[in-house]
Amino acid sequence: MSNWSEGYTSDINYTFGYYSELNPNNMIIPLLMAGFKAPEMLNACELGFGQGISLNIHATGGQAKWYATDFNPSHANFAQQLSQIANNGALIADQGFKEFCQRDDLPEFDFIGLHGIWSWISDENRQIIVDFLQRKLKVGGVLYISYNTLPGWSAPSPLRHLLSQYHSTMTSASSDYRQNIQQSIDFVEKIFQQSPQLIESSPHLLPRLQGLKEKEPNYIVHEYLNQDWQPMYFSDIQKWLEQAKLSFACSSNYLDDFDMCLYSSEQQQLMSSFNHTNFAQTVKDFIVNKQFRRDFWIKGGVKLNGYQKRQAWRKLDVLLLTSRHNIEMKASAHLTIDLNADLFNPILDKLQDHKVHNVGKLADSLKKRLSEYDVFAALAVLSGKGHLSAVQSNAQIKAARPRCDAFNRYILEQSRSPEFTVDYLVSPVIGAAYRIKLLDRWFLLAYIEQVPQENWVTFVFNLLKESNATLNKNDQPLHNDEDITTYLTEIYDNFCQNHLPMLKHLGII
Repeated sequence: MSNWSEGYTSDINYTFGYYSELNPNNMIIPLLMAGFKAPEMLNACELGFGQGISLNIHATGGQAKWYATDFNPSHANFAQQLSQIANNGALIADQGFKEFCQRDDLPEFDFIGLHGIWSWISDENRQIIVDFLQRKLKVGGVLYISYNTLPGWSAPSPLRHLLSQYHSTMTSASSDYRQNIQQSIDFVEKIFQQSPQLIESSPHLLPRLQGLKEKEPNYIVHEYLNQDWQPMYFSDIQKWLEQAKLSFACSSNYLDDFDMCLYSSEQQQLMSSFNHTNFAQTVKDFIVNKQFRRDFWIKGGVKLNGYQKRQAWRKLDVLLLTSRHNIEMKASAHLTIDLNADLFNPILDKLQDHKVHNVGKLADSLKKRLSEYDVFAALAVLSGKGHLSAVQSNAQIKAARPRCDAFNRYILEQSRSPEFTVDYLVSPVIGAAYRIKLLDRWFLLAYIEQVPQENWVTFVFNLLKESNATLNKNDQPLHNDEDITTYLTEIYDNFCQNHLPMLKHLGII
C-alpha cells in the first residue's frame, strides 16, 4: 500500500458503479418535499470518484462544470479518458484531498458529493474536507454525503474487524489479492464456527459472512479492508458538518424520509413528538437500525413558504422511466407498504406515454380528482421508487446531446469486448445514467450502425462468436447454435419491446 494513499486501498481498482445520488438533478424532488429549493447548478465537485463513471455521466449529461479528484492514478486516468471522449470539460485530478482542496483554480461550488468516502478516511482528511466545505461550498449550496452509520454497524463490526486484522496480519502481499480475500473469509468463518456465544448474541453475523462470498473481491477490499474505518452516529456527523455551517436537509431518497415506509403507527406517534430535527434523525437511526445513510446537507438553507414550494413544483418537468405494467403498487424502505391505487393510477394514466410532462399542467388536469399536494407527494414516491425523474430544460438537453452521443458511442464500441464492463449510457433528457446489459448494448449497436432489423440477431450472434464468449440461460451455458439463436431472439424481443422505446424517450437515440 502506497504512502500517497494515506491508508486507503490504492493498489486494487474500485468497481465500475454508478451512484444516482451524485446526480444534482436527483436532489430536486427530495429537497422540495423537505421544503427547500435546489440551487442553480453551475459548478459541482466530487471527492473520491472511484472509476469516475458517475462523475463523467453527470458532467456529460448535466449542465454543471465538474471538478473532482481521486488519489488512485489508475482511476483518474480512466476517468480522464472518458471525459476527453465526451468533451465534457471536467477537471479530473489524481490528488489527495489536502493537495486538491488547496488548489487555487477551483470555483465556489453549488454541489459537492462524497459517496461513501467519509467512513474510510482519517480524521485528518475529514477535517480537510470540512475546511473545504466551509470555504468552497456556496451559501445555499448542497452537500451529498453517505457513510456507514451507527447503531446499525455496531453488531456487524466484529466481522469487519476480524476480516481486516487477518488480511493485514496473516496474508502475503506477494499473493494474489483474490486468494488473500478468500483465505480471510475462510478464516473468519472458521472462527465464527468456534464462537457459539458470539453467534448466539449476534446471529446475523453468519448470514452477513455468507453474503460476502457473493461479492466482488474489489468491493470487499474497498468496503472492508481499508486502514481507516469509522461508522458514525448522525450526531457525530452533525458535529463535523456544523463547522462548515451546514445543516441537515433530507435523505437523498424521499422514501427514506417517508414515515409510512419507516415506522409503525406507534413509532410514527413517537416520532411526531420530536420538534428537534437533528435529534429525530438520531432516534430514526435507532428505530430502523440504520447501517448506511445517504443525505443532503445545505449551507444556509431557507425553507420555502407554501406558495414558493407550490410554484417550484408546478414549474418542474418530469418523465416516467418505467413501463406502467412494471410499476408495483407498493413502496419499500424500512417497511413495505401498499400504495393507494386511487391516487397513483390517475397519475400513471397521464404519465404512461413516457413523454415529458409539466407538473403544473398535470396537477391541473387532475384537479377534479386529486389535490395538488396529492400529486406532488405521489410524484415524490414514484421518484423514490426509481420510476420517475425530473427533466432538464430544452436548452440543457440540446447542449448535452452531442456530449452524450460521443460518450454513448464510445461505450457501445468498447462493448464489442465482453471484458469492458461499463454498462451505463447517459441520457441528455434527465442528465443521468441508463443501465443496459451487454447483449442489449450489442442490439443497440446494431441499431446505431443501421443494420437491417431482420439481421440484428445474426449481428449479435456473430459478436458473441468473435469474442469467444459463452451465453448462459438460467445459469446454464448454451452450446448449440440453434439454442443460442433462439435465446438471442428472446433477448431481441425484450430489447425491442422495453429498451428501444425507453432509449428514445431518454434521448439516448
